[in-house]
Amino acid sequence: MKLSINKSRSLWWIISSIIILAGIISMVISSQQIGLPLRPSLDFVGGTRLQFERDCTNPDNCNKAIDINEVREVANAQGLGDSSIQIIADKDTRKDNGVLIRTKALDVEKRTNLQNALSEKIGTFDPQKTQIDTVGPTIGRELFRNGVVALIVSFVGIIVYLTFRFQLDYAIFAIIALFHDVLITVGIFSILGLVAGIEVDSLFIVALLTITGFSVNDTVVIYDRIRETLQTNPNRPIADIVDDAVNQTLARSINTTLTTLLTLSAIFLFGGATLKYFSLALIIGFTMGAYSSIFIASTLLALWRERKGQPVVSPTSESINS
Repeated sequence: MKLSINKSRSLWWIISSIIILAGIISMVISSQQIGLPLRPSLDFVGGTRLQFERDCTNPDNCNKAIDINEVREVANAQGLGDSSIQIIADKDTRKDNGVLIRTKALDVEKRTNLQNALSEKIGTFDPQKTQIDTVGPTIGRELFRNGVVALIVSFVGIIVYLTFRFQLDYAIFAIIALFHDVLITVGIFSILGLVAGIEVDSLFIVALLTITGFSVNDTVVIYDRIRETLQTNPNRPIADIVDDAVNQTLARSINTTLTTLLTLSAIFLFGGATLKYFSLALIIGFTMGAYSSIFIASTLLALWRERKGQPVVSPTSESINS
């Protein structure tokens, strides 16, 4: 079966626009509610992260499941009603015997009082599995600033490389596709932050940087096939050239994406709380990266070259084998 992506390119653009618009609306709502488009973790705003797990070697200590409402009652009594609270599974038993609390910065006395109150309410904690981390707001701001700078530098580097490797219009549409992938990923996490309280941390910035590299890889392969055909058949309609390039590289794109998503899905399901949302961001971004390389970057290039008229042949250079 041969795909004719340019015949339905308006449909692909509408689908992307709807998803992006939903994300933008969510970011606006989130900005009004919490002051930021995404729900930030302690990595960015500073505060204290406390993780406690019950000691199941004590008789009857783990018979009853932890009730998150009881944990919230204790937090409210300690003046920490605005804390983020999550019940987590024990790494060994896979049962919900732990609690993760993200809250404002607490001194030693307040942390001890909270731990003692929780222990009385839900059971004795295993001291070897207790984790307490404190992040200052200055470090959080620095992490955010460095992450944004890294994203900007990566985008500039990609523009320079693609302009040198192909032509400026290729680079522009590849960057538009990258913005598409990043914006959809950010928008979905904004929605998840509103409806499920999911926070973004420093690993989210790493995920965005990884997404840009993966997405542009597929785009470069398709662009290389387009350029090869333009060199041999410069008068052929650009829409046909793009359709052929996509079909010639489609199996490669699908196989690469699926094998990567299988690994990321395993990390999401079994990798633990630390890597769960990092892998989710990659799953969303990689899926959108494959989509945008085929349906966004390629179709935009075809439209632009049609508007320009006669296609321009890129300088001859070594091709990339798919």
